Amino acid sequence: MEKINAIITGIGGYVPDYILNNEELSRMVDTNDEWIMTRVGIKERRILTEEGLGTSYMARKAAKDLLRKTGVDPDTIDALIVTTSTADYKFPSTASIVLGKLGLKNAFAFDMWAACCGFLYTLDTAATMIQSGRYKKIIVIGADKMSSVVDYKDRSTCALFGDGAAAVLVEATTEQNIGVMDSHFRTDGKGLPFLHLKAGGSVCPPSHFTVDHRLHYLYQEGRTVFRYAVTSMSDDCALIAERNNLDKSNIAYVVPHQANMRIIEAVAKRLDLSMEQVMVNIEHYGNTSAATIPLALWDNESKLKKGDNLIFTAFGAGFVHGASYYKWAYDGASVAGAK
Repeated sequence: MEKINAIITGIGGYVPDYILNNEELSRMVDTNDEWIMTRVGIKERRILTEEGLGTSYMARKAAKDLLRKTGVDPDTIDALIVTTSTADYKFPSTASIVLGKLGLKNAFAFDMWAACCGFLYTLDTAATMIQSGRYKKIIVIGADKMSSVVDYKDRSTCALFGDGAAAVLVEATTEQNIGVMDSHFRTDGKGLPFLHLKAGGSVCPPSHFTVDHRLHYLYQEGRTVFRYAVTSMSDDCALIAERNNLDKSNIAYVVPHQANMRIIEAVAKRLDLSMEQVMVNIEHYGNTSAATIPLALWDNESKLKKGDNLIFTAFGAGFVHGASYYKWAYDGASVAGAK
């Protein structure tokens, strides 16, 4: 029997209309454009401002864009997976809400929670499901409404994050040497004190105290997270590259998690790549957590050619980190007009 491979056959995306730029942010907290650009490389971020709309809304919009562009029959979708850290509710799953809104009749849905590594881990999970032969088409969505957990009185974190979603269709193929080729993932479990959302879970349920003390906002110890991220992402990419005989001559693009421009530059330097070989859109979207990698693909789809060697890499709360080697399956320019 021929080996089954898993390939991305389309990308859809969505970012909210409202743009929160550095000038406006500087009127909310003691910061300025130069400080933000020098340290993290973010000029603006998209914010979902409409009351009553959450992560599932953006995920659904991205999925609808994907279905429109690919023309796939919704009734042929086997599964839908949403990866997010900002679920609409503790339960039901955000994926179940998205599935219901899309009217997928023959699919099951679930969420995956791996912070900023969510898309990386979920794509690999979907690929394994496809490779098992039991599933043919799976929608993977990375989506986060980070503005819902950001304290806009905290100058150290409020400039970093934005909202957005992107979706990919993962399909089965018997074509060889294409799609998800290799992955290396790790979790060291030491990251809790340095990056967390203290209240709202079973350890510290919501109360007047947690609200009054602003414990429902993201906390990050920036220097420690930065150091771990640079080391982990650089080492993971180097390992994947060495294991698959990849170097600057045959890597088309590295697609990194968009958390900090200095982290991205450090990864490129470690691999001896030019910045032209790195997908970057952090300046316009900020850190959208699980959505950053698929949004980078969505933004740059027209540049991709069948057979391009890509390395995806990410780092997130936990600490979780990893890298994947992916060989692109279609010419993006052929669908650029559909965006």
